[in-house]
Amino acid sequence: MINALKAFVKKEKVLVIAAIAAAVSAFFVPPSAEYIGYLNFRVLFILFSLMTVVAGFKSCEVFTVCANFLCRKMKSLRSISLSLILCCFLSSMFITNDVALITFVPFTILILSNLKCEKEAAFIIVLETIAANLGSMLTPLGNPQNLFLYTQMNISVKDFTLILLPYTFLSLVLLVIFTFAIKAVKTDGFTAEKSDSASEIKNIKLKLFIYSVLFVLCILCVLRIIPAGLLTAIIVLCVFFADRKLLLQVDYMLLLTFCAFFIFSGNIGKIEFIDNFLHFVVDGNEFITSLISSQIISNVPSALLLEPFCMDKKALLLGVNIGGLGTLVASLASLISYKLYNKSEIARTSRKNYMLIFTVMNLIFLAALTVLFAFLNRI
Repeated sequence: MINALKAFVKKEKVLVIAAIAAAVSAFFVPPSAEYIGYLNFRVLFILFSLMTVVAGFKSCEVFTVCANFLCRKMKSLRSISLSLILCCFLSSMFITNDVALITFVPFTILILSNLKCEKEAAFIIVLETIAANLGSMLTPLGNPQNLFLYTQMNISVKDFTLILLPYTFLSLVLLVIFTFAIKAVKTDGFTAEKSDSASEIKNIKLKLFIYSVLFVLCILCVLRIIPAGLLTAIIVLCVFFADRKLLLQVDYMLLLTFCAFFIFSGNIGKIEFIDNFLHFVVDGNEFITSLISSQIISNVPSALLLEPFCMDKKALLLGVNIGGLGTLVASLASLISYKLYNKSEIARTSRKNYMLIFTVMNLIFLAALTVLFAFLNRI
């Protein structure tokens, strides 16, 4: 039992920290019915719905089939790598950065192993990780902190996207440039998995149709056209009859982490001296505060913790998204890709190399986007 507890704490560090923080804050603000008011049910419902629908798409191997198609068209390691990096960059805008990495990093490892290009793995996977973290920042659907801040900022999707568009564009340019550091080894087209995945897709057309409709409903909910509660009810009902096992694949620990931080933030706001201190520290320094905070506790908790004390929500949005670069814990998605790489066969001789490449590349991108922020905010 003790070993199981240790394993849980190791796996869910952020949840444990959030729960402890919420519990400590409860000593200053005793639990009451007001705690329910702390919870942002709209964010929780949409996040649950998105995770469920994306799990449905993943179960149909949609992303693997798309990546396989691209690889068959590519003729060199560089072009295959660029395709996979762009898959992470573009798909993360809609299926979240962590799901993009869970989908494409194992696929990348498989390809590189078959091509005997293991030495290139660390660099390519680091670029995929950066691509997922930076591609996801463009849309409210891209990552949990964006979904949360979008609901709090009360702006249109267009305005939200325009805030982040210059940073996303620069990120894309830099990713393409760094891809040229990958050797242009000829592959003559490569298929990492059997093409019968496509025939399997045909056998589950109904499920694909259902998940596509549900994804459209998720978008309509984000656009505030349909209520979040109604969306969740529809998705639970449809998935229960279509493939109820998907309901077990939802990251409920992430939802509980959000709940814990909502409670902690709500209680902090009622403790006057802490509330005043955080307002003093954060107000006017939203970007740098959130960027530094993200390096320590990661960007999702930083967004939840600092949002109540920020006047400039735009600076906070940029700070937690750019702050996903830097340390390995700055974005939980980065931890996911590292774990996937670390447990693979190709990592046995290059674990230290991965961390060096990861740190250097993240600092380059972090510096470039921070300079862009400074430049745009001087105009």
